[in-house]
Amino acid sequence: MEKVTVITGHMAPMGRHDVDTDQIMPKQHLKRIERTGFGEFVFSDWRAEPDFVLNDPNYANANVLLSGVNFGSGSSREHAPWGLQQFGFDAVIAESFADIFRSNCSKIGLVCVQVDKDIMAQLMQTALDDPTTVVTIDLPNQRLTAGDVDVSFEFNEHAKFMLTNGLDDIGLSLEKDAFITEFEAERPAFMPVTQPATSLMASE
Repeated sequence: MEKVTVITGHMAPMGRHDVDTDQIMPKQHLKRIERTGFGEFVFSDWRAEPDFVLNDPNYANANVLLSGVNFGSGSSREHAPWGLQQFGFDAVIAESFADIFRSNCSKIGLVCVQVDKDIMAQLMQTALDDPTTVVTIDLPNQRLTAGDVDVSFEFNEHAKFMLTNGLDDIGLSLEKDAFITEFEAERPAFMPVTQPATSLMASE
C-alpha cells in the first residue's frame, strides 16, 4: 500500500445521510472474484438518475466525496471501499462513519475524515458554489482546508500510523520479521516452526 500523507483535489458534494454499503456497491455487482474492476459500479443505481452529483461534469475530477451522517452503514462488504477508491476517490468527508466501513477503508488507503454538521454545511456550500475549489487533507497534521474552511480533525492514531507509513496488516507483520525469525530460531526442535515471512515472499 502506498503512503498517504497529504491529499489535494476537488470535492463532490453528495451530502446524503445513511448511505449504506448496498447503495455504494449494489449487491448485483459482487460476483467478481478479483479485488479490482469495481469502480464502474459505484452508486450504479443512483447514477441512473440524471441529476445525481457524480453525473455532473463539474465534479468529474473530484477525488474527495462529501456526505452526511452514518456513511458506510449496513453490511461489512469490502467491495464498497474498493469501488470508491477505484472510481477515483482518495478520501470521504462525512459527519460520521460506520465503524467497520471506516476500518475497511483504512486498510486500503482510503481516508475517512469526520467533521461536524456546521463544517460539513460549509464544505457542501463551497463545493456547490465553486467546483474548482481545492481541498487539502493533511493527515500527518490532521488538518483540513477548503475555501474558508480551515479545521483540525480527529483520527485514530493506529490507522494514521498505518496510512502514513503505507502499511497494511501484512506489511505491519513484516516490520517484525527479524524478531519472528529470531524467535523461531530459539524454539525447541520438537515444536512447530513458522517459515520466515521473507522466505515466503521469495517463494511466491
